[in-house]
Amino acid sequence: MRDKKPPPGPIEPGQLPTVSAPDPIWAAIVTSLDANTRRPQLWRWGWQWAAAFSLLIAAGMFWYSTRRQAPGWEVVRLDGSPSVGSKRVADTGRIAVGEWLQTDASSRARIGIGEIGSVEVEPNSRVRLIAATPNEHRIALIRGEISAVVSAPPRLFFVDTPSSTAVDLGCAYRMNTDESGSGLLHVSLGWVSLEWKGRESLVPAGASCRTRPGKGPGTPYFDDASTALQQALSNFDFSNGGSAALTIVRSESRMRDTLTLLHLLSRTGTEERLVVFNRMVALAPLPDGISREKVLQLDKDTLSRWKQELSSNW
Repeated sequence: MRDKKPPPGPIEPGQLPTVSAPDPIWAAIVTSLDANTRRPQLWRWGWQWAAAFSLLIAAGMFWYSTRRQAPGWEVVRLDGSPSVGSKRVADTGRIAVGEWLQTDASSRARIGIGEIGSVEVEPNSRVRLIAATPNEHRIALIRGEISAVVSAPPRLFFVDTPSSTAVDLGCAYRMNTDESGSGLLHVSLGWVSLEWKGRESLVPAGASCRTRPGKGPGTPYFDDASTALQQALSNFDFSNGGSAALTIVRSESRMRDTLTLLHLLSRTGTEERLVVFNRMVALAPLPDGISREKVLQLDKDTLSRWKQELSSNW
């Protein structure tokens, strides 16, 4: 019986034989290591380029959008040396929102109101551009005189002054404001609404209206109204002329002056309102469907219908 060899004992560290891997396996390992080493580096560089490119695109879009959306209107020099801010307008220039256009005693300029009209700025005037959006075209006339021509739907163009806001209803008009903030509006085409703290004066072509700081627009009147009527109306609106002034207005009124009387209905007390109403119906009999009681109660719908009936005489 052949003797069995004892099982081998545990192999001590360092006693394992060293065997070289075949060449194809080494080549595959080296290739894999090289690829794994390069991949994070390439990914890192790719991310950095992508981030830089994205920032460049964002910066370009911001610049382009601000260039396109920067609100402003064209300014054309008509006479002398008008200025926008501290810069003289040579022939043409632009005024941006927040900037001032100023004219001296010998200069005039024209501002294009977007695509809906234009404003001519007369000598010794100061105008600021407040808003230039598709839904709001607004300037402020602090001092001087402007002439505006607008062809657009109502309530797109506004002129703020110290004593009122002129709201364009599709028209042409001239407006001035003095150093005290008092002003005068004259309409040559269409209608303008002068508004201030809930008070409104509707001024048609051929009529004018004064304004005063702290009191807003006065009562509109036609330019061919008598001097006595115009003076009495100014006293009534701004100098507490009261009943005496109203008596002169009443006696001087013609058929056309129902424009003035219609506005006075809402600016008088109960007794004076009845006097104004009686003068109106004496000049233009009350149409069918217009209630005397509703008129004296200042019902808005009734007054609006009566205005439409009366306006054919204006």
